Amino acid sequence: MFGTVVVGAGIAGLARIRDLTNPMPSSPSEHLKLIGFVSRRSFGNINEAKQISLEDALRSKEVHTAFISTENRSHEETIRMFLEAGKHVLVEYPMALSAKAAHELWEMAERKGKVLHVEHIELLTEEYKQLKKEIAGKDLVKGTLHFTGHILDENKAGFPAFSGIARLTWLIDLFGDLTVTSATRIKQEDKNYSRMTVHFQTTNK
Repeated sequence: MFGTVVVGAGIAGLARIRDLTNPMPSSPSEHLKLIGFVSRRSFGNINEAKQISLEDALRSKEVHTAFISTENRSHEETIRMFLEAGKHVLVEYPMALSAKAAHELWEMAERKGKVLHVEHIELLTEEYKQLKKEIAGKDLVKGTLHFTGHILDENKAGFPAFSGIARLTWLIDLFGDLTVTSATRIKQEDKNYSRMTVHFQTTNK
């Protein structure tokens, strides 16, 4: 059994805690034992999971693996701490705010002999798999991907183009490398409104 700790108790973290406390029969999760979860907010216990401090998670010999489900900006620092402590790490996509930092973290994991795995869970959903089947063998002429959400704290989530990068990877996974041809942003702080519009071109134009 691999002792596991979940870092972050937002939507993704709570889903991790739920799946680790009630693993599907014969799934890999059955080999993981949830030692606890770490959060800046005070929860006490969530279901059967107990809240522990970050320091205890890093020091514990029972913890072999950390699942990082925090805001984008804190991923890099948290990964470094757990790798330094000799733990394997699974982190929600994106791993870091820059490619340079991501490569440094992978090199660090390799030096430490630890697994560093980035999971883009949206690419594993049934809806996405169906979308991929539907476009297989077809040529893209023109298309639009529109998504909405609440205003994110840029200090935590990164610039809007970055906080939305998980959705943009849909397009790269579906259609290959893309080139940005134009991008605009409208921001109306008095209305708590922001919109970014980006045009991409595939390799075959």
